Amino acid sequence: MANLKDIKRKIKSVKSTEKTTRAMKLVSTAKLKRTEELAKKSKVYAQKLTELIDDIAYSMKQYKAGGIESRYLESIKNPAVVDIIFVTADKGLCGGFNSQTIKKVKSLIAEYKSKKIKVRLRGIGKKGVEYFRFNEVELYDSIIDLSASPDYSRAAKFMDGVIEGFVNGETDSVIIVHNGYVNMITQEVKEVKVLPIDPEYLEKREQPSAMEQEPEDDEEMLNALVHKYVRYSMYYALIDSLAAEHSARMQAMDAASNNAKEMIRKLSIEYNKARQESITTELIEIISGMEALK
Repeated sequence: MANLKDIKRKIKSVKSTEKTTRAMKLVSTAKLKRTEELAKKSKVYAQKLTELIDDIAYSMKQYKAGGIESRYLESIKNPAVVDIIFVTADKGLCGGFNSQTIKKVKSLIAEYKSKKIKVRLRGIGKKGVEYFRFNEVELYDSIIDLSASPDYSRAAKFMDGVIEGFVNGETDSVIIVHNGYVNMITQEVKEVKVLPIDPEYLEKREQPSAMEQEPEDDEEMLNALVHKYVRYSMYYALIDSLAAEHSARMQAMDAASNNAKEMIRKLSIEYNKARQESITTELIEIISGMEALK
């Protein structure tokens, strides 16, 4: 049977850990509520921006019988180079949140390499960046501390280099991979192709465009909106990922707190048994001593 002092020390240590995990759960819950609201508003804005791009692209198609001549809407059937941008957390203690994103990225890399397509990997988030660097996977670009504090200006600056590379023909496709927020208990790894913009919606449009600009104006506006769309897609992915991170950490800390409580319960039982055994031993020694004196 373990020493009473050792068991008591273990109980104290686990209780301290349980207080920490419970506090971290409460913090994550509070942060999640704020981030969840921001994510909802950002999603609505992104949807409206996409609808506006649809309208302009449709308008351009009506003016140009030969189709739309835009790199942003070009359908590339056999891409030679693909940019993959992944988003992970800067911190741990959030269960399998980061590992799920990393697993998806590794799967995509293997898939593209099997098709002889070159992958340029760009990383956001300390956990993912450190993982790929440790495994000697080349990162074309990386940034740390942005996923913990999403900032539109920094996200836009990061994506400007990506857009430039796409326009210049250095890459044929741009994909963002991140673990997104579904609800307070569910996260989902998302793979979003932001460039080129899928032109299939042009064939599905039935209503005429409400846009009245001339073709040249439409093309100029389309370019400006696509830049904003790509930048905002990155910003939204960061917010969505942060909400999912808080959700995952909240669950992880809740599980850790429950495990700590169960461990305290088991240690308390072990302590009581050891204490009873110690008392019993002492009583036997006293009784034996008394019998010896008779």
